[in-house]
Amino acid sequence: MTAPLWTREDVEALGAKVLGSFVAATGVSIDTRTIEPGDLFVAIEGVRDGHEFVGTALDKGAAAAIVSDAKAGSLAGSGPLLVVADPLAFMVALGRAARARAEGRIVAVTGSVGKTGTKEALRLVLSRFGETHASVASYNNHWGVPLTLARMPGASRFGVFEIGMNHAGEIAPLTRMVRPEVAIITTIEPVHIGHFRSIHGIADAKGEIFGGLVPGGIAVINRDTPHFDRLAAHAGASNAGRIISFGEHEKADVRALRIATGPDASMVEADVLGRSTAYRVGAAGRHMALNSLAVLAACAALGLDPNEAAGGLAELSAPVGRGERIRLAQAGGEFLVIDESFNANPASMRAALATLATVETAGRRIAVLADMGELGEMGPQAHVDLAEAVAASRADLVFTAGPLMRGLWDALPASLRAAHAASAAELEPLVLDAVRPGDTVMVKGSKFTQVSKIVTAFKRRYDQAAAAATGRG
Repeated sequence: MTAPLWTREDVEALGAKVLGSFVAATGVSIDTRTIEPGDLFVAIEGVRDGHEFVGTALDKGAAAAIVSDAKAGSLAGSGPLLVVADPLAFMVALGRAARARAEGRIVAVTGSVGKTGTKEALRLVLSRFGETHASVASYNNHWGVPLTLARMPGASRFGVFEIGMNHAGEIAPLTRMVRPEVAIITTIEPVHIGHFRSIHGIADAKGEIFGGLVPGGIAVINRDTPHFDRLAAHAGASNAGRIISFGEHEKADVRALRIATGPDASMVEADVLGRSTAYRVGAAGRHMALNSLAVLAACAALGLDPNEAAGGLAELSAPVGRGERIRLAQAGGEFLVIDESFNANPASMRAALATLATVETAGRRIAVLADMGELGEMGPQAHVDLAEAVAASRADLVFTAGPLMRGLWDALPASLRAAHAASAAELEPLVLDAVRPGDTVMVKGSKFTQVSKIVTAFKRRYDQAAAAATGRG
């Protein structure tokens, strides 16, 4: 039986009024689509008001629903309720209480790119040393961080938290909530630059993560970024007792001596605080290899054996939407889809295109690229500037979607231009009809473009084709 995560006594101590037969909960959820029996359902307000789904949550076996006192009356009799002034604020209180009782070692990760991949690599590697709790997907904002904390079992040996931002001042309250022993900044790039006066502002906003470090905590910083000194200054002004740098820079404390990238993995030789190690990174891409250095730096900061930690990186695979590889069948053979559709910015777009270049394929390399968002005045030129990266990707055909990608389309040689459309939805049938056996298709764009629906359409069409061809389904 799963141990209780939150009891009646716990929630009452935090100020909740209990209506009904609530005894204990084994989890916390804000989404009835993924809720599990025994969860606390938190009725927060987002695109929809969570109070609209309280009945559904309780019907699915929620232990209780956390609701506002203003709406509790209309929900009376629906099942166990925890009545509070503000459900989101109460979830924050749960998160703080979870952190206060935690005995495990806590790591926080931020950066312009590579946050989720680094967090997932840490989850994988730290699990070799003990029970590890980590953020789901990209739960890195004002509700995702407290939700992840509130879900953390007290017995966890390690906790890994991703912390994100769109504006200055957003990381500070989240890192103070998490209070990490180790805080990582993967890199600084002009992501969300439309919300900042300069990239220096982005560096300062990311540097807020060090403000939450426990006394004597360790700051892990990319030594290759030109903003290293600025980030180190933020660490120096915090509770940090030490800085550990990583990268290819000759002064990096965790330094890559050699990186050999392949179509499905990379081999890395590194110096980790004076100890030599060689290891395999199971996910493709030079950027994944470089972020693996941050993982080893964090493990060293926690006093773990770097060679044992490095061994876990061989099992790493790219997260959904961030390089996941999907093989699909059609009449005459298979083709490969590389799903990079979760989000996009100039740095991650170049990294994805560089990875496409390493794929050995019997057919064509096809790049499907949609607009990058939140770039402000830099937006139009940033898209045109991708032309060189596209050329280096060894792409045979390029499909583009969106008004900003029109600039890249116009900059490409005619031989590469397959089709341009105003939106990913309009581009979808053109891409699906173009694919042939042996092709590799890389799909990349910012989340708001919904370019991920092209990946979904591939799975839907060609999974069905495969099932029909083999007699399944």
